[in-house]
Amino acid sequence: MKCVEDNSENPTDNTKQGIKYAATTTSAHIFFSQSHQPQLCKLRQWQPTRFSQQFHLTTLSFFLPQLTHRFFSPHFEASLSSTHVNPSPFPPLFPKKPFSVLAVTKKAVAVLKGDSKVQGVVTLTQEDDGPTTVNVRITGLTPGPHGFHLHEYGDTTNGCISTGAHFNPNNMTHGAPEDEVRHAGDLGNIIANADGVAEATIVDNQIPLSGPNAVVGRAFVVHELEDDLGKGGHELSLTTGNAGGRLACGVVGLTPI
Repeated sequence: MKCVEDNSENPTDNTKQGIKYAATTTSAHIFFSQSHQPQLCKLRQWQPTRFSQQFHLTTLSFFLPQLTHRFFSPHFEASLSSTHVNPSPFPPLFPKKPFSVLAVTKKAVAVLKGDSKVQGVVTLTQEDDGPTTVNVRITGLTPGPHGFHLHEYGDTTNGCISTGAHFNPNNMTHGAPEDEVRHAGDLGNIIANADGVAEATIVDNQIPLSGPNAVVGRAFVVHELEDDLGKGGHELSLTTGNAGGRLACGVVGLTPI
């Protein structure tokens, strides 16, 4: 198919030849022929007159419904990529609009149970890639502090003992939640009141709900004793915080928002 150049200011010349304008630039025209295949024609530097501008815009608005789906065809994109086109003096047909990304909220839950009367529920919420908020409510505890950790496995086939060690992707020693050197699963202590109920809210940056270190599928464990936060001098201080036995545990699973 031939590409017909336009050297005339008379729009009727083009109409008689079966050529319709799709768009106009200062150095090239985009033509739309009778075979409905878009072509780019190189022209000498061209300055639009008031009449030609008005004609081009009028013709373009008339044929716009037929052209919109063709501007994104592979043939048209290929012709554009091989032809240099100067910026058009006219506004773009399809102006780019800014888009916004909505915040993504993730939520998970763990139901803690064990061989004792201790039980509870832990909920986790995370906005985008921000810190995770952990809300804890556990009943049946003896009054006082109890170590509370995230363990590496969500395996409870052998009770809480099969949940493995503290979640520790960075191979650190045990510490307090605010320490630089700590296990990711080191969440400190929760305090049970005189009725044996412990309620706490923990905000932490090392227990995300998505990504390579996601905690989904791992397990929370509440312990018999107080966690010494790695500072007790006991032989277990730098591994478990010497927090004693495991009273109850629960696997973290995603839940609807």
